[in-house]
Amino acid sequence: MTAPAAAAARAGGRIARIAGHLWRRSAWVGLALYALALGAVLGLASADWATRGGYPFGGVTVGAWTIWPRAGATSADPYTRAVNARRGEIPLAVGEGLLMTAATDDAGRGLDAACTYSLTGATPPARAWTLTVSGRGDPDPARPPVREGFTATEILRERDGRFAITLGPEAEPGNWLPSPRETGPLRLALRLYDTPVAASAGSLDRDAVPAITRVRCRT
Repeated sequence: MTAPAAAAARAGGRIARIAGHLWRRSAWVGLALYALALGAVLGLASADWATRGGYPFGGVTVGAWTIWPRAGATSADPYTRAVNARRGEIPLAVGEGLLMTAATDDAGRGLDAACTYSLTGATPPARAWTLTVSGRGDPDPARPPVREGFTATEILRERDGRFAITLGPEAEPGNWLPSPRETGPLRLALRLYDTPVAASAGSLDRDAVPAITRVRCRT
């Protein structure tokens, strides 16, 4: 091999080694960028999932209801605070009251706006309470708003102080709570104000909360 040919071969080898090094380096950089992008997407998706519905942690289940005794506590976990911020709500503090939510009936079936439910019984002792219903997403604009809930002072009661509320899409006699849409999942929120059970929510008996029974559904 002549001297010029040998020099050209050495130069070609150096170029090949440099190109290989650059390729490996760019491959590592691309892999790192991919991992960062994937982590960001998964992190945002998991945060959205964790804060989209109700509180993910700290609930106490009694019948169909879940009690959230620490939702308004200063020591609430970051996910609970994120849910409050996303909803734009100021939760009840520990000394102010107690929040209870329900997304299923007593049989464990999800509450559906196309079905009619009977809520019967009583609430835990409290100076006042409110019961509201909401659905996922915006209310149906074709359904004019009638009422979104009841308060302790306006509910019709039986002689023994217990009550019966009908939740459904069609008007019913008595305490009727209309569904906010034709179909879709529903969520009930029962807020107890100035209640002595705030510090002992885990000891509540099932009979102390309203029973939720499915009556019928549209076919």
